[in-house]
Amino acid sequence: MKPLRFTVLLLLAAFLPGPGPRLLARSAEDCLACHGDPSLTMEREGKSVSLHVDPAVLKQSPHRDLDCLDCHAGFDAANVPHKAKIEPVNCLDCHSDAAEKHPFHARMAQADGKNGEEGLSCKQCHGTHGMSHPRGEGGKFQGARLMVSCGDCHKAVAGAFTDSAHGKALAQGLKGAPDCISCHTKPLTAERWTGDVASLKVAQEKVCLSCHLDDPDVKARMAPSAGFIAAYEKSVHGAALLAGNGKAANCVDCHGSHEMRQGLDPRARVSKTRIPETCSRCHPEADQKYEQSVHAAALKRGNLSSPVCTDCHGEHNILLHTDPRSPVEAKNVSAQVCSPCHSSIKLSEKYGIPSNRPRTFADSYHGLAIRGGGLVVVANCASCHGAHDIKASSDPASSVNKANLATTCGRCHPGANWRFAVGSVHLVTKKAEEPVLYWVAYFYIGLIIVTIGGMLVHNVLDFLRKSRRKLQIRRGEASEDEHGHGLYLRMTLGERIQHACLLTSFTVLVLTGFMLRYPDAWWVRGIRQLSTHAFEARSLAHRIAGVVMVLASLAHIGYLFTARGRQFVRDIFPNRQDPFDAAGYILYISGISSRKPRFGRFGYIEKAEYWALVWGTMVMAVTGVIMWFENTFISLLTKLGWDVARTVHFYEAWLATLAILVWHIYYVIFNPEVYPMNTAWFTGTLPESIMAEEHPLELEAIHREREAAEMKDVDEEPETTQATGESA
Repeated sequence: MKPLRFTVLLLLAAFLPGPGPRLLARSAEDCLACHGDPSLTMEREGKSVSLHVDPAVLKQSPHRDLDCLDCHAGFDAANVPHKAKIEPVNCLDCHSDAAEKHPFHARMAQADGKNGEEGLSCKQCHGTHGMSHPRGEGGKFQGARLMVSCGDCHKAVAGAFTDSAHGKALAQGLKGAPDCISCHTKPLTAERWTGDVASLKVAQEKVCLSCHLDDPDVKARMAPSAGFIAAYEKSVHGAALLAGNGKAANCVDCHGSHEMRQGLDPRARVSKTRIPETCSRCHPEADQKYEQSVHAAALKRGNLSSPVCTDCHGEHNILLHTDPRSPVEAKNVSAQVCSPCHSSIKLSEKYGIPSNRPRTFADSYHGLAIRGGGLVVVANCASCHGAHDIKASSDPASSVNKANLATTCGRCHPGANWRFAVGSVHLVTKKAEEPVLYWVAYFYIGLIIVTIGGMLVHNVLDFLRKSRRKLQIRRGEASEDEHGHGLYLRMTLGERIQHACLLTSFTVLVLTGFMLRYPDAWWVRGIRQLSTHAFEARSLAHRIAGVVMVLASLAHIGYLFTARGRQFVRDIFPNRQDPFDAAGYILYISGISSRKPRFGRFGYIEKAEYWALVWGTMVMAVTGVIMWFENTFISLLTKLGWDVARTVHFYEAWLATLAILVWHIYYVIFNPEVYPMNTAWFTGTLPESIMAEEHPLELEAIHREREAAEMKDVDEEPETTQATGESA
């Protein structure tokens, strides 16, 4: 029933001759005379619809200063107090830019500002007389209440958002927490309707960064650093997206939109267990391989230590696998991706996996070559084990299963056969695992300790004895022996050339060999910094030097068949006197004996050095050739045989290097009798003082030969004169 007052007004309007001043509604008070009654209703489509307007609500509205007639049109004298069906309110009369401000409603551009169908009606979202300001305190569009308002139409989206990290933060009243309008009033929604996917994704990214990177309130609550978040734009995904590739992943592709959750939430797209699923949307082939891997199997068993895509490739800062900065780049994958897990003592104890694999790989030729920083591509962990489809070595389908090793090695080593699998891939020089290598290594270690240690003690005693004598001469406590000023031939030009070839090749071999073995040494890093091609130059120089040494050795063998060479062999060959000379000299330099043994052209010192050189050259040449032509010799000798050659080559190199430094360098440089240097290697001669001190028997023999020659000349001179006279 319509109220009595409304009926009275209608009767008065019918019988009075003109519109009275109180009969036509002209102010809010006039309208509220009827609409202020809570019981005022009307029938519409069989339903009772309230026509009540609460004055208190009007006072809280942004339109509180407007009169009813400012919005409601169609009031005139012919219709008192107004038409039976009033004209719809046209919001665009005042809000002409409404469509521009509402890009998130797809059809808003076609709205006429009047109450229309769903998606076009202003009052559907803003309400009617109780319409609140979008950001007004306590308003319909303020904070968490906006989710309810938008949820009237977007129920599924509102439900997902309410359960998201953003929705929960908004419900808690955290400063900076986003609501619907926070994201959807940004340009990204306008881009959605242009059909430009790349532009939409770029806009989405910028919306996310506007809070997570630019809002200090939000950034203060984030665990990742600003640099971590900003790294996305420099990643392979960000770079591709900014270049216009609409298929490149952005924030929403990985984290989700309305349903975004924190990574620790098991339901989050970026949670540990769901990462493979998230990445598979763009990388299905990689995911298919990963699902067959030992890592995926462990993850499915609940092992959260098992790696997923982001553990290897990174998260925001994912780079192309060929980028030198990428952790999965060929030279980085072993050290930066595989090693952190497989060298972990904690993981080793927890899951029973060996923790020495990264170290043994790093000490292998492949690992050393990678650490050396060469441009040549060598095998890394993924080369043998695979990348996404890594399987246990016990799996028959694994590329590192014993039955498959020949095929796996054959990718880089043409002709690889079953012998490539005989021996350890990850070499551990332990008695239980590799007894052959264990004993070879420890034999050489003992040999080095005894030999070099004995040399060092010998030379220290020699230095002290000779230095003491020099000091006695300087203080006048002893007199220096008088010698002539003659020079005596020690090395011919040919012998000096042989020595120069040996000196040069040996030095280059030592430097380039230890550059490979110790790539992280300070002096090696300095050489590598000179050029990116240092590693390739090292390899080439080492091989050239090896060839030079072998050729010099062959030339020396040819020299031994000459007259001087045959004499050299007789002089350098050990004899029965050498042990007695060695014992006597040691007693002399120790101060036990005052009698110094007298040496000929070569004493036990030179003889030991020469024959050690002969032996060392043969060993290094043979093992060097085996290492150089690895495909051939592994196929012949097995991987274990090749490892033995490599072990012998390494320790023999140390033995030779230390022997040269401790033994030879001392006697030709730091020996007090010749300091600062024995110049025979350059001039070919020695002064009589050194000859008398170091080679007295040879000096006496030379003097006897000269005296004999002079006597012969004297004896022959009269006969020549007489013969000449008689002939004349």
